[in-house]
Amino acid sequence: MSLRLREFIDEVRSARTSSEERELVRRELAAIRTKFAQENTDFRLRNVAKLLYMQMRGYSTQFAQLECLKLVASESFAQKRVGYLGLMLLLDEDSEVLMLVTNSLKNDLNHPNMYVVGLALCSLGNMCTADMGRDLAGEVEKLLSSSNHYVRKKAALCAQRIIRKCPDLLENFVGLAKSQLVKRHHGVLLTGITLMITMCEVDPAVVGPFRRFVPALVGALKSLIVSGYAPEHDVGGVTDPFIQVKLLRLLRVLGRGDVESSEKMNDVLAYVATNTETKHNVGNAILYEVVQTIMSIEADSGLRLLAVNILGRFLLNKDNNIRYVALNTLSKALHGDLQAVQRHRATITQCLKDPDVSIRKRALELCYKLVTDRNANDLIAELCLFVDVIDDEFRPSLVANLIRLAGEFSQGDRWHANLALRILRSAGSYVTPVVGDRIISLFARLESEQQYIVKRLYDMLMDAMSSEELKRVGAWCIGEFAEQLVAPGGGAAVSHVSVSDEEIVTVLELIDGQTTTTTLTRTYVLTALIKLSVRLTDDGAHARILALLSSYQNSMQVELQQRACEYLAIYQMTDLRPALLEHIPVLEVDSDGDGDDDDDDNDDDEIDGNDVYNKNNVKITYAFAKQPGRPEVTAINATFTNGNAFELRDLSYRIAVPTYIQLKLGPASSTVVPAANGGAVTQVIHLLNSKHGAAPVLLKYQLAFNANGTPYTEQGDVAGLPAGL
Repeated sequence: MSLRLREFIDEVRSARTSSEERELVRRELAAIRTKFAQENTDFRLRNVAKLLYMQMRGYSTQFAQLECLKLVASESFAQKRVGYLGLMLLLDEDSEVLMLVTNSLKNDLNHPNMYVVGLALCSLGNMCTADMGRDLAGEVEKLLSSSNHYVRKKAALCAQRIIRKCPDLLENFVGLAKSQLVKRHHGVLLTGITLMITMCEVDPAVVGPFRRFVPALVGALKSLIVSGYAPEHDVGGVTDPFIQVKLLRLLRVLGRGDVESSEKMNDVLAYVATNTETKHNVGNAILYEVVQTIMSIEADSGLRLLAVNILGRFLLNKDNNIRYVALNTLSKALHGDLQAVQRHRATITQCLKDPDVSIRKRALELCYKLVTDRNANDLIAELCLFVDVIDDEFRPSLVANLIRLAGEFSQGDRWHANLALRILRSAGSYVTPVVGDRIISLFARLESEQQYIVKRLYDMLMDAMSSEELKRVGAWCIGEFAEQLVAPGGGAAVSHVSVSDEEIVTVLELIDGQTTTTTLTRTYVLTALIKLSVRLTDDGAHARILALLSSYQNSMQVELQQRACEYLAIYQMTDLRPALLEHIPVLEVDSDGDGDDDDDDNDDDEIDGNDVYNKNNVKITYAFAKQPGRPEVTAINATFTNGNAFELRDLSYRIAVPTYIQLKLGPASSTVVPAANGGAVTQVIHLLNSKHGAAPVLLKYQLAFNANGTPYTEQGDVAGLPAGL
């Protein structure tokens, strides 16, 4: 005989080993199967309850689905409750068994007992499919007009699920959603607001008609703030914060992009922001929603300043979560309120010392965005102080961003050169090759400071060859600017008034002699040596140059061996050598410093962009570019924008091409497309048409994303491609 539910749970919990637990479950499953086969109804409720417990512990109990259907069809409330619970746990949207429960749901939705109706609404709201939604939408519509608040609030949440699954049924619920706002019952009001938010997300076209309810929503929010103490709705001294948060979110959706609606909200938002207690987290949650709403609508400058100041107060909070949220939101506020955010710069930089690594990371990202022409000198100097103390995982990013910011907000050539030299000295081990290339390009451009730069690098190399990038950049500069290293001058900051030819060769020999020197750096050393052959005049130095080059003629590294042999051949070309080894032109690198060679060249011939996809407020635009002299090569910059009120997540965009086209598809800049056209995601596509002029470019696409929790996939032919690709 099978055990009672409580006895079974006790025995499972008291099992000393996993194998003992599995054996106990196996025996109980066998006993339950026997009972089901005998059509024994006496213990069906208990047996299904035990199966649900096993399911939650990870055991397969799918055979109980039909038994759950039998429980749902019974007249007992207790059996219905366990039956519906079992269906919600055991079934998913693709289960064929799910269609069998539609009739039982319809009967229970019309049941005179409100608790049975509540069970049916709860189940439908959790496992409704598109087909079930269409079949049962009529019953849910009726229940939205019920005089029973318990039924009405559950019907509103159930309608939310139906609308997500069947957007074409949305217009049936628009009038019913409005009627929820006039009810004073908090549960009905909360679910009604939730339903309206969902409608706005699913179909932005309803936002316009809903805007006439802004005064009523504003009045409801203000009444919650000014109302007296209500123990049944009070949380931490705040009256029904759940409704307040939902009201603020709905106001945010209705006020976005509409000046008139935003003006109606300004006073109540200011009132909430200044009268909400912040002793408990519940008050901070409401203030956060107020800030989000102010940032999203067309609020006046004074209100936006108030929102930024609230975030500034959040930065002083002891709770790490609140500080993190403040930093994250301040990053979004920079676009229109940079000056207001700048007032909290000292507090933001203090967050760089926070023990929490996530806060340090967010603060660092925010500091990069705060740099302007006015504060570049002070803020970059402050960030430089953190190079030595910040976590190793952040240091490469900090170094790269310091070099980028110094280029964008340079305070002078000497200042710029000193910053790069300081980074090479103190954080050279965290300078990536891409950033090293940017520093080399910088030094090549600063013609007035090249003597100072090369002498400082010489001093740094002789003092300590602390990093690979310092050695590589130093070797390049010595090879290019050796004549300035020999000449007197350079300023008081350098210790050598002049350097002899022999000493210059010596520093390159020291770099080459280190066992940690990489092959890449050795190639720079060899190149520097051959360049010294036309910049130095000392015979002894020339002999040492030839000796070091000759030592690599039989190197096991093919690159080094080839360079050495080629440079020795160039050395013999006495007449051509000076012209061959002239100073190279100023180098250009990617402005973002990420080394991505997928970006289009500035000299590309651009073709006007085309909209190749425009459905459901999602738009994809192609911008085309051709490389001069290579008409068969096309670079496409695909831009994704989202006009919906919700974000698109898990973005995936793939392209298929015919066999005569070579495809190189770069990664998307992000997998999240911001809502309300608040930003764009880009993806670079390179095509090589081997039959250019004879066959057109044909593309097929597959677009996938997650819209409000609903996966969406579409594929087809890319339309609107210009001729001649």
